[in-house]
Amino acid sequence: MTDTDLIAGLRNGDPRAERLLYDRHVDRVYRLAHRMTGDETLARDFTQDTFVRAFSRIVDFRGDAALATWLQAIAVNVILNGLRKVRRIHSREVGVDELPDTPVTRREAEPDLKHRLRAAIAALPDGYRMVFVMHDVEGFTHEEIAASLGIQPGTSKAQLSRARGKLREALSDFAGEWAS
Repeated sequence: MTDTDLIAGLRNGDPRAERLLYDRHVDRVYRLAHRMTGDETLARDFTQDTFVRAFSRIVDFRGDAALATWLQAIAVNVILNGLRKVRRIHSREVGVDELPDTPVTRREAEPDLKHRLRAAIAALPDGYRMVFVMHDVEGFTHEEIAASLGIQPGTSKAQLSRARGKLREALSDFAGEWAS
């Protein structure tokens, strides 16, 4: 079934078309959500929300972009809005004034590069992290990223460059291990 057939089926309320759309795209949407959140439960929730929103808005699909790109744009919006909501909820849970006084201790650099890389990616600002994950991890082009995020391709390139710079800085203590 082509994307055109799939869209027609979705607009006619065909449950098989819904299932086919879901099956074709669920893995990619989930991977993006998991990499952006670092949390399996949030990733599953955001993946489900993405498809609920896509099914309810299929009548709005104009075909200006590929169906996969349109779906990714929905996923990005769901993820970013969901992360903002989670942060607001967490910020209300315990106020800074309620925290007990504890001494601040510095931790030495962890020897596990994989763990440090994940932490460094998670620490990137949302826009940088989204572009980095979409481009370097998921393999999207800057044009696809721009269409999904509603930005210019040049902005995507600049944010990717800045994200890579922040990652280099965060992982600089490992630089000596890579040079031979």
